[in-house]
Amino acid sequence: MKDLNSLLIFSMVVEASSFSEAARRLKMPVSSVSRRIAELEDQLGVRLLERTTHHLRLTDFGAEVFELARHASEVSEAVDNVISNRLPEVFGTLRLCAPPSISDSLIVPVVGAFQQAYPNVRVKAFITERIVDQIAEDVDIAFKVGTYTDATLAARTLLTYRHQVVASPKYLAQCRAPETPRELLGHRLFAFSFWKPDYSWSFVHVNGRDTETVSFQPVVAMNDYTGLIVALLEGCGIGELPPIVQPELMRDRLLVEVMPDWHLPVFDLTIANLRDRYLPRQVRIFRDFASQMVPGLFASLPV
Repeated sequence: MKDLNSLLIFSMVVEASSFSEAARRLKMPVSSVSRRIAELEDQLGVRLLERTTHHLRLTDFGAEVFELARHASEVSEAVDNVISNRLPEVFGTLRLCAPPSISDSLIVPVVGAFQQAYPNVRVKAFITERIVDQIAEDVDIAFKVGTYTDATLAARTLLTYRHQVVASPKYLAQCRAPETPRELLGHRLFAFSFWKPDYSWSFVHVNGRDTETVSFQPVVAMNDYTGLIVALLEGCGIGELPPIVQPELMRDRLLVEVMPDWHLPVFDLTIANLRDRYLPRQVRIFRDFASQMVPGLFASLPV
C-alpha cells in the first residue's frame, strides 16, 4: 500500500512549485520533504519530478500521480473538517487580506463582531493594495474591489456602489460649485492613483444618455484615501471618494457630493475563497458571517 502522507506531501510540492515553500506550509524541514518525495519515487519506481536549480517540472508519470494525490489531499482535508464540524466549539486560525481603504470601516467591525461570536478563532489580517496569491500566500479569505477572474477562486459580491466626487462645505463656500464635468477643470483636483502620466474621470449623466470624460493633472495624486480625505476636509479642493471609505463623513455632511447628476462608474466589493476545496469550518463560517453583516454596515450606498 502506498504511503498516503507522502502523496499529500507530493501534492503540496506541486501546488507550491517549490520544496521550500511546501516545507513552510507543511511546517516541515526542507530535507524531510525532499526525502519523502525521493522515497515515494523509489517506492513507485518512476521519476515524478524533474528538478533544476530554479524550477520543478512534472514528468508524465508525475502528472498522473498528482491528479490522484490532489484528490487524496482533498479527501484528507474533508475528513479533518468533518471531525471539526462535529466539535461543539469553532476554533483555528483565519487568514484574510483586504485593501487598506476599508480596514477601519469594514474589516475591523466585521472581525470584532466575529470574534465576539467565536472567541476561539484567531484572525490574521493582511492589509495591502496589491493583488494577493491566495494559494501561495496561504490566505483563506480575500476582500477585493472589482471582479475576480481567477478560476481557482469562488467569489461573492457583498456590495455594489459608485464612487462620488466630493468636497467640503468649506471649499464650496469660497468658489462656484461645478455643475458639469468640464467645469471641474477650473478647480483644484485630488486623485487616488499610483504613478501614471495622466488621470481621468468618466461620467454618465442620470439621464442615461450623456457621457463625458475629463483628463486632468491633479494637484495631489495619492494611493491612500485617508491622506486625500485629510486634504479634502481642510477645504483644499475636490476629489473622488468611495462611499465605503469613512462613510460617516458624507452622513455628517463633513463632505458633500458635487455634480450629483453626473455619476462615476460602479464597483463591486467581493469576498473570495479557494474553489474546489473543502473549507475549514472557521473559514466557511466567517465567509457567511461577513456576507450577512457587511451590507448592514452601509445602509444606503449610491449606485
